[in-house]
Amino acid sequence: MNSDPNAGLFITFEGIDGSGKSTQCKLLAEALAKAGRDVVLTREPGGSPGAEDIRRMVLEGDPEKWSAETEILLFTAARRDHMERTIEPALTAGKIVVCDRFADSTRMYQGLSRGDLRATVDRLHEMMIGREPDLTFLIDMDPGIGLSRAKGRQGTEERFEDFGLTLQEKMRAGFLDLADEFPDRFCVLDGNRPVEVVARDVLAHARAKLAASGAAA
Repeated sequence: MNSDPNAGLFITFEGIDGSGKSTQCKLLAEALAKAGRDVVLTREPGGSPGAEDIRRMVLEGDPEKWSAETEILLFTAARRDHMERTIEPALTAGKIVVCDRFADSTRMYQGLSRGDLRATVDRLHEMMIGREPDLTFLIDMDPGIGLSRAKGRQGTEERFEDFGLTLQEKMRAGFLDLADEFPDRFCVLDGNRPVEVVARDVLAHARAKLAASGAAA
């Protein structure tokens, strides 16, 4: 546990497509900023100019355009740039970083759901990233509802949604297994509830984590 009141806190959000995690990211960042905290809201893949370039490559186009192995390398490269240019400088400055997806998504999307590549993901993470979040919110959602929401956005970044419901179901189970694997940092919340109810729970847990770290909000 970090007891330095000037140290930053790294909070991530995970979940299947359409779970509402991006909305909860924004709501938490707004609530913490309103409470006087210095907050950086970011996302993956992306969050830095170089990582955003990679985002466009991996989230758009034909679902089969990259192998899972190639995606692992691309996502790790994006994450390294994101860490160097955005996350680490903010944490060093004592800010709270709220990030929409991080390494847990790579563990699921490339490491588990499209093959048995979890060990490869973890080795690359250890070599090139070397950091886990302080707190991870898993917004748990019925896969059918989540996929319907995601497809309803009709955006251009739907490459993974186009793999269909089977992939979403496998990822949901995988995310829940990850929460069991890393219980000290995961907080699982039911995303099927109203947005404001979920946001209230998220803020309460974030405040508790900040208090435990010596930096109450």
